[in-house]
Amino acid sequence: MKASILIVLLTMSINAMAAEGFDQYKAGALPAGWSAGVTGNGESRWTVETDDSAPSRPNVLRQSGVGDFPWTVKSDARIADGYVEVKFKAISGKRDQAGGVIWRWKDGNNYYVARANALENNVSLYYTEKGRRNTLKYVDAQVSLNAWHVLRVEFRGKQIRVLLNGKAYIEMDDAHIGGDGLAGVWTKADSVTAFDDFEYGPIK
Repeated sequence: MKASILIVLLTMSINAMAAEGFDQYKAGALPAGWSAGVTGNGESRWTVETDDSAPSRPNVLRQSGVGDFPWTVKSDARIADGYVEVKFKAISGKRDQAGGVIWRWKDGNNYYVARANALENNVSLYYTEKGRRNTLKYVDAQVSLNAWHVLRVEFRGKQIRVLLNGKAYIEMDDAHIGGDGLAGVWTKADSVTAFDDFEYGPIK
């Protein structure tokens, strides 16, 4: 393969997918280019922290606040159809031990979320509308505490597919939230959860 063709292909691959590993940020604060909040009551606390177990060391993004549904989104991660993927580790929580991805985020009260829960051992899909979380589907799945998992959602139009560790657990159609929106990650209640290797992009 000629060098010029290889450069073009590599450029196309980079443009097609964006990734965030959090290693370039200083520990103790929300990374630049991200915004955070909570749907409902309470407070979120998203900070970059060092974690020797991180899939791509040294840093992770960690949520340790307590609120109904803490979230954070990447300001340039705007996408209508494609995928969002993250590695997450549920660390602790008495009320919940959850990690999730969000997409088509319009604001803190309107977005889709798929999450895995180590306390309940399941994967679930919701849409949040006007600040109210609405359940679309629950599926049993093994989600170990203090272990890294890969959570991925693929979406095109009204089609949604949720995968955990490479296995599809939910495949369904839903049209409650259309168009583009931001992508990010999410937790629930008192979950202390770490995230690494956040990715998003189109699906061919």
